[in-house]
Amino acid sequence: MNEMIKTSDTYFLGHPKGLVTLFLTEMWERMSFYGMRGLLVLFMTREITEGGMNLSAPEAMAIYGIYGASVYFLCVPGGWIADKIFGAQKTVLYGAIIITLGHYVLAIPSDKTFFLGLVLVSIGTGLLKPNISTIVGQLYKPGDLRIDSGYTIFYMSINIGSMLGFLVCGYLGEKVGWHWGFGAAGVGMTFGVLQYIFTKDSLGEAGKKPNLSVNEDRAKYVSLFKYASAIIGLILITSFLGLWSIDPELLNQLTVYLILIVAASYFIYLFTFAGLSDEEKNNIKMLLLLFFGSVLFWAGFDQGGSSLNLFAKDFTDLYVFGWEMPATFLQVANPLMVVIFAPFFAAFWITLGKRNLDPDTPQKFALGCFLMAIGFLAIIFGVEAAMQNGKAGVQFLLITYLFHTLGELCLSPVGLSATAKYSPIRYRGQMMGIWFLSSSLAAGLAGLIASRSFESGISSMPDLFYQIIIALCAVGVFLLVANRFVKATPIKEANQES
Repeated sequence: MNEMIKTSDTYFLGHPKGLVTLFLTEMWERMSFYGMRGLLVLFMTREITEGGMNLSAPEAMAIYGIYGASVYFLCVPGGWIADKIFGAQKTVLYGAIIITLGHYVLAIPSDKTFFLGLVLVSIGTGLLKPNISTIVGQLYKPGDLRIDSGYTIFYMSINIGSMLGFLVCGYLGEKVGWHWGFGAAGVGMTFGVLQYIFTKDSLGEAGKKPNLSVNEDRAKYVSLFKYASAIIGLILITSFLGLWSIDPELLNQLTVYLILIVAASYFIYLFTFAGLSDEEKNNIKMLLLLFFGSVLFWAGFDQGGSSLNLFAKDFTDLYVFGWEMPATFLQVANPLMVVIFAPFFAAFWITLGKRNLDPDTPQKFALGCFLMAIGFLAIIFGVEAAMQNGKAGVQFLLITYLFHTLGELCLSPVGLSATAKYSPIRYRGQMMGIWFLSSSLAAGLAGLIASRSFESGISSMPDLFYQIIIALCAVGVFLLVANRFVKATPIKEANQES
């Protein structure tokens, strides 16, 4: 009977009906997130007369890094809130509403509201991002071969949304007015909230309740949540009133150190105090290995929204048939390529799995790192062309984004799937938050890297990118070697038959 239930829900491209709701919610959330993100560095570095904030490139890169790190760092408490208080379904809804408010605040032309809007989007994303991914995994029974394919299809929604964001928000922001672009992101997110409210019944019991053990007291967690919310609110109010400020570049460095401490502390806790079985600890070893690979990969990948985005704006020939396209349009290449190639990757992994030839997750991560290294090699040639001719052709960025996309498809969907499959049940939401914490650490590192990339203009880029290439190759080799010694076993639900 369980086998029939496991395979009968094939409403959406052979996958459960609830995947439609999550697909569309994630699509609109990513449309708003990436649409706004594509404008951030450009808006902050433009002169006041151009409607920007007239910040230096290192300052803008640092703020970009802090924002990116905060978005994913807050996925850790976001997963905890779902696990202990609201359940994943409600937490996703609350996060979506806060994100929507944040984008509308960003549409107000004021420096103070700009930073407040970034904070609201960060908080909302921290609530939504880990939990919507957790629900995807809970739509499938343990051992269901469709799960990797399901996460890859879900990943397509991210890229369809980001493509819409770069096109719509990018055009409005660069050609009409920056805050028009930010406002468009809010409109897109409004659509996401409404469709989630009207279709969330299709999710069934997946993520509906908190994951509390028999001895845990939910009321205690609610009180802790209220106190923490009051402290955060006080910090925001005093900052908004101008009672304190901090140097962005210093804050970026402190953010990276804080995330490192949190990540290390949490893994130490899991190994020593969480009461995990030997099988669960072995799975945590696998997830720790993937954490390292993810950090370096995304630190390189996030250059697309910062240093490579600024390179596109100021050092790339953007004219097409006499019309100068927005720099953000080039970022459409990545999500468009994902939409094109994702179905092939999904089918490829399933085919290999049926023949017992599917590579282990660390092997896929290693391949992703190697592909990203090739992408950085391509942009080095582009930088050298720009230094010689004043402007580089768009082909250098397009080739870079192609290899970064292929690497992304090897790493990101299977990383989400591995976190869902191998996390201990009572820590599932938190472990999904830890997966996104790797992106948080990567975003902070990306901000530091991007700041260095323009220390001496674009002449700083080649040496820096060569260092990234060496690091990516070294981590790829490390993953291949470590894979021989670390194996993981999918965790089964306690109330399910094997």
